[in-house]
Amino acid sequence: MKKEKQQQEITAIVAQKRPGRFNVFLNGRYAFPVAESVLIKYRLYKGMEVDKELLEQISNDDQVAQAYSKMLDYLSHQLRTEHEVKQKLTELAVPPEIVPVVMAKLRENRLLDDQEYAAAFVRTEMNTTLKGPGVIRQKLRQKRVGELLIDRALEQFNIEQQQVNATKLVKKLAKRYANQPVRRQEEKVRQGVITQGYSGDVYQLVKETGFPTSDQEGQEELLTREAQKAWRRYQRYQGYERELKVKQALYRKGFELDEIDHWLADQENLNN
Repeated sequence: MKKEKQQQEITAIVAQKRPGRFNVFLNGRYAFPVAESVLIKYRLYKGMEVDKELLEQISNDDQVAQAYSKMLDYLSHQLRTEHEVKQKLTELAVPPEIVPVVMAKLRENRLLDDQEYAAAFVRTEMNTTLKGPGVIRQKLRQKRVGELLIDRALEQFNIEQQQVNATKLVKKLAKRYANQPVRRQEEKVRQGVITQGYSGDVYQLVKETGFPTSDQEGQEELLTREAQKAWRRYQRYQGYERELKVKQALYRKGFELDEIDHWLADQENLNN
């Protein structure tokens, strides 16, 4: 003979203060809480008889409902990647077997889409920062977005828009390094543009239009000031050795050899 399933009767269903949550009583005693969606799914009502198997299904679905509700709150503030949502579920100690179910439900309701996330992320970076494609790609990689999805998202950051943003970046960096020798200024600006995620080719396209006209008078004053400091620093050396030390120091700072030689020649004339 088959053993009959042990039945229990729902004797009360009471709404919690928390919206969308209910307390279920079995045989006159509090048994478990349940989400409204689960209550509706299983059509629970006072007087209904339930067995152990059904109670396990209800418990499992309620865990899914609770985790799903928490993720709705998590996603309400901003878009998230699948990796970020999985991390959040883990932080909340959601049982591992529940995680894939919650993830699938979020995808089904179009609340989780790494392609959409990547596209929105690229648009934001492209329109509000001067970051280049390389840096944007790296940021998306850190968020565990797939390479193909990143490739598709970066298609909107075309070469024309890259030139616009890179030109702004060149102007900004050129201003920052305006008190540097021209060669050093150019080195710093190029390095800055590459570091911000643009290719060397893009830099070559924009460097002419991005750089302001060189202040020749200012450059001459800068050279004179730095050369005099170096000349004093190496005063313990004599003749050619002193000139060589000064020339090496100024070249390392970014001054051109012709300009340095010209200053040294003037210095020699003054000393004669």
